[in-house]
Amino acid sequence: MAVLSPALSLGPIRLTVADAAGVAAFYERAIGLRRHADADGGIVRLGAEHGPPLVELVPDAAAPPRARRSSGLFHLALLVPDRAALAQALRRVARAGWRLDGASDHLVSEALYLSDPEGNGIELYRDRPREEWQRSADGELAMATLPLDLDDLLAELPAAEREPAAAAGTEMPAGTTLGHVHLQVSDLAAAEAFYAGALGFDVMVRGYPGALFVAAGGYHHHLGLNTWSSAGGPPADPAARGLRDFAIHFGDAGERDRATNRLAESGYPLREERDAAVATDPFGISVRLTA
Repeated sequence: MAVLSPALSLGPIRLTVADAAGVAAFYERAIGLRRHADADGGIVRLGAEHGPPLVELVPDAAAPPRARRSSGLFHLALLVPDRAALAQALRRVARAGWRLDGASDHLVSEALYLSDPEGNGIELYRDRPREEWQRSADGELAMATLPLDLDDLLAELPAAEREPAAAAGTEMPAGTTLGHVHLQVSDLAAAEAFYAGALGFDVMVRGYPGALFVAAGGYHHHLGLNTWSSAGGPPADPAARGLRDFAIHFGDAGERDRATNRLAESGYPLREERDAAVATDPFGISVRLTA
């Protein structure tokens, strides 16, 4: 029986960066996010047109680089409304002179991968309609990593917009969200105990070696968890560059309170802040619980 409602959403995600101005310029130019008013402490808030902040940059020029193999962010994933918007995103990245790290067809979605100037992973993706999602013989949601045909994706654009000299759309469209967060962790059993057992997410996919995908409301995944280069590695360093925290926004205050009670009963660290309860997962990653 599902514990969490389909109304659950994510964001914003906060990153500690050494060069806030340079990283913010990248998210504006190559990703197409719009800068919101800066918050106290010089925090840079970025979101899509008419939407809330999705990515927040916390400046700290003295922050050390993240340690190799440590837990933390694998990538943040921005979900665009449709395939044409993903084609626009591809053209925007190319026009900004930025290279992709990869491009994949995951059966449930199509995705572009790249990294920001400080090495934080980014996925830009669109979902296929849920009625097209397939399941394996044992009922598990079918996901894969297949090559994505970029020429076919660009064919979503009108012919005039495919020309190299054509002006690229400058902003991510309204309706873009933080679709999921993918974390690098040191142990999948501990990750499942926290994110599924205590927080209440449903396990959606176990079929990837070294990875686990969990979600609410039947989504393919709100959280990805992998040990591909971090098995047995050190915990996240809260003072280092990279993931500072990310927010889980519950459907209502009662759902959030039930989640915090489960975390407390399971012995996970919790603290109260002005607008959220902040939990620490087994890998030192901070998770802000809001409603």
